Amino acid sequence: MKGKFIVFEGIDGAGLTTQSKLLEEYLKGKKYDVVLTKEPTNNLIGGLIRAALKKEWSTSNRTLQLLFSADRAHHLEKEIFPALESGKIVISDRYFISTIAYGMVELEKDWLKELNSRFILPDIIFIIDVPAEVAIERIKSSRFGFELFEERERLEKIRNNFIELSKEYENCFVIDGSKSIEDVHNEIVKITKEKLNI
Repeated sequence: MKGKFIVFEGIDGAGLTTQSKLLEEYLKGKKYDVVLTKEPTNNLIGGLIRAALKKEWSTSNRTLQLLFSADRAHHLEKEIFPALESGKIVISDRYFISTIAYGMVELEKDWLKELNSRFILPDIIFIIDVPAEVAIERIKSSRFGFELFEERERLEKIRNNFIELSKEYENCFVIDGSKSIEDVHNEIVKITKEKLNI
């Protein structure tokens, strides 16, 4: 496809939304046609997922991971593929590495990887890495209530899962998210320019 696909991954509170928006602004400033999107999506399946994460309804972890994959398949078909085919740069705030990293807390890694094996590999995967205690402090200061995965010990396990997965997929770059927002952004821009030749 003509376009390029960039994703941001990491534990909640790592700064994915902030950095994905900053990269979008930077690329738009350079006159690139950019689509910023996220997972879970705002579609029907994404709404079910968000409600489960907020404990508004309950299901098994396996069912939740199947919902994530269904949401992703729909996301690719309806939004990501059309944008890439028209030559746009697509930035997604989360993609399948998040599903695997979070899912590995309760479920088999091999099953999760197989579940996501048919989805396209992005041109760049940025994994923003911060310690769990830093993430939790950021979450506390920005919103009320914790979602399902936001307990400290669990977040630290998920953080380690992201690092493990970064060695198993191509195009992964682990970024130290405990640095200043500007320093993190500058590192992301540098890698984006080198990797995409822009």
